[in-house]
Amino acid sequence: MRRPLQVTLLVLSGLGLLHASLFTDLFLRYVKEGMRPLLIASGVLLLLLGVAEAWATPAKTHGADHPERGHGHEGDVRELGRGGDAQDPGDEGGAHDHGGHGHDHSTVPRVAWLLFLPALSLLFYAPPALGAYTASREAPKAVASGQRHFDPLPATSPLPMTLTDFTRRVQQDPSGAVRGRSVLLTGFVTPDKGGRDTWYLTRIILSCCAADAQSVKVRIHGTPALPANTWVSVTGAWHPGGTLGTASAPADLDARAVRRIERPINGYTDDLPLVPSR
Repeated sequence: MRRPLQVTLLVLSGLGLLHASLFTDLFLRYVKEGMRPLLIASGVLLLLLGVAEAWATPAKTHGADHPERGHGHEGDVRELGRGGDAQDPGDEGGAHDHGGHGHDHSTVPRVAWLLFLPALSLLFYAPPALGAYTASREAPKAVASGQRHFDPLPATSPLPMTLTDFTRRVQQDPSGAVRGRSVLLTGFVTPDKGGRDTWYLTRIILSCCAADAQSVKVRIHGTPALPANTWVSVTGAWHPGGTLGTASAPADLDARAVRRIERPINGYTDDLPLVPSR
């Protein structure tokens, strides 16, 4: 790879990382918030490498093992064979030409130019965050089982809950504390391919990065679905089914009110919803 291409790629990659992690919140589309210092450090390192590469001594066309031919440079090593002919020690019988076909190692492989695409995308077109397309193609995240003790629910109404907590209360709390309670959940809309009058309220959760994303879903009844990926807050009550407090109970909600909201800065968490001011 030629030196200008190396320098440009290093600098663009460094600027892209810094743009996504230091000057914007775009990095939250791909990794957890705790990865931000590492991304900033990586961007700075790439910039320094690019500067160092730009100031480095330009590479010579011919290395020490392959001196130019036909030029009487001092220091050329020649050996005299029995016939008195000068022979290049690194050119045994013209072996360097590989049978008369030379190789131009200075040409940049065409595929190398594809490396610019991810670097430029971080600067000018950041891929969208994971959403309904991803969530609709995987099963909901399994809520950890085995919790036996549940604290009493606050008397607040509607009660703000995360999708994970709501699912755990429905399927594991033997006291059935959510029965008849008005709860407030937030997430984005994912269409329900198997239901005509239902849709999913969804959150995508990252363990480290977008590659290990998992979704948690609550099926919504009683209201038509808004466009996919629309962030909403939903107020409603548990939709009866199965035996409450066991795995047979569905994590479903009868919605009484649905309100559009802005996407949170960090949408890859299952945080408590903000109660709207009265």
